[in-house]
Amino acid sequence: MLDVLPHADAKRTPMEAPAHHRRRLVLFLLFTVSPLLLAQEQLDYPSANLSTRWVNNPSQIQHNGSFDDGSQVRSILLRRNPRFYGPTYACGFYCNAACDAFLFAIFAVYANSGGIITNPTTAPPQVVWSANRAAPVGANATLHLTDLGDLVLAHANGTVVWSTGTASKSVAGMNISQSGNLVLFDQSGAPVWQSFEHPTDTLVLGQTLQEGQNLDANVSITNWSKGPVHLTVLSDGLYAFTASSPPQNYYQYTLNGNKSAKTPSYVKYTNGSLDLFTLFATPGTPDIRISLPPASSSVQFMRFESDGHLRIFEWNQGWQVTADVLGLDVCAYPMVCGQYGICFNGQCSCPAGGSASSSYFKPVDGRRISLGCSLVTPLSCQSLQDHRLLTVDDVSYFTFRYSGAAAFENIDEASCKQACLKNCSCKAALFQYGGNVSNGYCFLPTQLFSLQNNQPSLTHFNSSAYIKVEAASTASNNSIVPSSPSENKGSSRVGLIIGIIVGIVAFVLGGLRLMYVRRRRRTTEVEEDDFPIVPGIPTRFSFHHLKEATNNFSKKLGQGGFGSVFEGSIGDQKVAVKRLDGVGQGKREFLAEVETIGSIHHINLVKLIGFCADKSNRLLVYEYMSNGSLDKWIFSKDQNHTLDWQTICKIITDIGKGLSYIHEECRQRIAHLDIKPQNILLDDKFNAKVSDFGLAKLIDRDQEQIMTRMRGTRGYLAPEWLTSVITEKVDVYSFGVVVVEIVCGRKNLDYSQPEESIHLISLLQETIKMNKLEEIFSHDIDMKLHLEDAIKMIKLAVWCLQVDSSKRPSMSTVVKVLQGAATIETDLDYDIVTTAHLMRKQRDNYLLDASSTPSASLLSGPR
Repeated sequence: MLDVLPHADAKRTPMEAPAHHRRRLVLFLLFTVSPLLLAQEQLDYPSANLSTRWVNNPSQIQHNGSFDDGSQVRSILLRRNPRFYGPTYACGFYCNAACDAFLFAIFAVYANSGGIITNPTTAPPQVVWSANRAAPVGANATLHLTDLGDLVLAHANGTVVWSTGTASKSVAGMNISQSGNLVLFDQSGAPVWQSFEHPTDTLVLGQTLQEGQNLDANVSITNWSKGPVHLTVLSDGLYAFTASSPPQNYYQYTLNGNKSAKTPSYVKYTNGSLDLFTLFATPGTPDIRISLPPASSSVQFMRFESDGHLRIFEWNQGWQVTADVLGLDVCAYPMVCGQYGICFNGQCSCPAGGSASSSYFKPVDGRRISLGCSLVTPLSCQSLQDHRLLTVDDVSYFTFRYSGAAAFENIDEASCKQACLKNCSCKAALFQYGGNVSNGYCFLPTQLFSLQNNQPSLTHFNSSAYIKVEAASTASNNSIVPSSPSENKGSSRVGLIIGIIVGIVAFVLGGLRLMYVRRRRRTTEVEEDDFPIVPGIPTRFSFHHLKEATNNFSKKLGQGGFGSVFEGSIGDQKVAVKRLDGVGQGKREFLAEVETIGSIHHINLVKLIGFCADKSNRLLVYEYMSNGSLDKWIFSKDQNHTLDWQTICKIITDIGKGLSYIHEECRQRIAHLDIKPQNILLDDKFNAKVSDFGLAKLIDRDQEQIMTRMRGTRGYLAPEWLTSVITEKVDVYSFGVVVVEIVCGRKNLDYSQPEESIHLISLLQETIKMNKLEEIFSHDIDMKLHLEDAIKMIKLAVWCLQVDSSKRPSMSTVVKVLQGAATIETDLDYDIVTTAHLMRKQRDNYLLDASSTPSASLLSGPR
């Protein structure tokens, strides 16, 4: 208590009061105000300045917490919400289980009024975002907010795992908001980078999911890699898919009315609803509103989980699930019983077919049948003759919930089953019909997830699954049992007579067949073949139909060595029609090859829609790719045709996925043999698709094909073409050339350059040897912003360009590197231009270019 000032001093200001009174006032302020200020400082630590480094070590990070579920957090930023005590958002290093792998993550964690992480029993941390889910780091990893404004996560040895790529973008600092958004901001406080724009598997209140973005579920609670399901916003609503090829749709919430006039821009998670807005929506008014539990005053988030559910989590003296947003039946989720499992009222079982003693399937885990089932004998494309269909009646599949989900409509059950048996990638023939078994829906999945029991009396439709299995060869079981010696004596004369008669008949029939074959050969090119139309085979068009569809082939899209490509329309669908020149093969051989190529489906391969084999006319009909070929974008000087770094990385990854599929996942191993930018096509969203894969010879798996002549295009040919020992590794080499072209923004062979710079790969080798690799970049984008990533991409290309083909990676390994799941080989030979290149220069006349004449057995896609 201060002394009362004497009357004489009563009118003085504090600074005019006597000195002893001023000292007492200062002491009063210190003792009453300072504790409040100190407490406020201890509440949180939400911001960081440039040039700050954190080491993933409990002795070097002050705010640590260990929890009863085995998880640990090492918090570097934490923002308290002053409205309530309990969980708040923080970021830092997070681990679970053995804690030998850490995420840099944002997590909701319980903290007391002093900002100390507590309550390990009831409140384990909940991760809502992570930077490195596919590449965890270990102890002593570092997180560095550099003086240039880049946030960089690196292993203890300095290898960079992840960064925001914001160097030289005027970043002034970093903070975390009360809503859980990690932000790098500039001098004015405006965000330069924020975690809200890079969702992983979770949305927090106020966060949006933009059209084209995904919520990708984890594989499991302990495996943070991307799992088999994802949630996304498409042009007409909210969808959930399985990550198969092609993706399988198990949930959709779509707009009503004129879908073509409305384009959703984002989904926003608010307190009490999930709102879907469109570009044409009334400001502040969503086109679709999915109601959620009533608004809450505590921490709440929405997580898309590995079982395909979208759940709301909320803090209420512990974490509780308050809603399941998608609201599907328990058996309608694709992972409820794992792959091949059958769900009935939430209970799982393995397919048994017509007999309970069937031994084709076994549980993945006998104690947890919900993990799914596996084949006792894995399917092999080398044993097509042993493939069988196991009949499982009264089961349905989640894709049939939506119109258009069936691959084929209005077909009969027998055709559906036959189509699956003919396609090695098909795992089951799923058939559904109403009252007529000859007019139903057929779905042929390349990956089979959970099936569900169907009760026709309730659903008013019939459905069955015909699951592909592999039976042991029955050749030995069909051998004739020899008769007894006495029976042989009595029947020897009869057997001799029968043998003579059979021989004469066989001779006569053989002669008649020979006459028929010769006559057939003379007429095979002028008559129509009886080619059966089976689901899965591309549509057959007449020449007259395609002539009309292309307006008499009036609009040429391009010219290739195997013919010209024309724009056309079939109904409402735009198509690219390739008219082949000089195809000398017989019609049946052509049709057989079309059947093979038409059965190959992948999101990064240009789809063959149909064909024409009308007299001597050979045409192929492909899906139309609105952005044309890649060369027009990477070699163009037009500023409107430049690609940003993110798009470049996506295109390179898409090419890798397409090649990986034809090399390793098809029934037969296919070498493309002509990878170049002209054969990479881009759709309206710049998804890249490999075309012309039908040019290649089909190489039997585990068997090398020796080619008798060079194929491909000058500048993209691997050195082994000179040895004539060719495998799909020539495609890996060509891919490496294309990557260098994309990153450098110029052609491999550019005769407009000075003589020493004409050959890009030679120039690359020289810059590597001189340790001046950055000088090779001449792309329109600012490479200073992405220099480290560009150099990594070039190193991957160099791995693909190894002269020794055995040292090149497989395309599946390339894809893993691009996705961050594998690392680049460090022991590389940087002599990537050898005497083989000099030999090629001397033998230019022998090399094929774009005008080469194709082999009779090759097909071409659009260029």
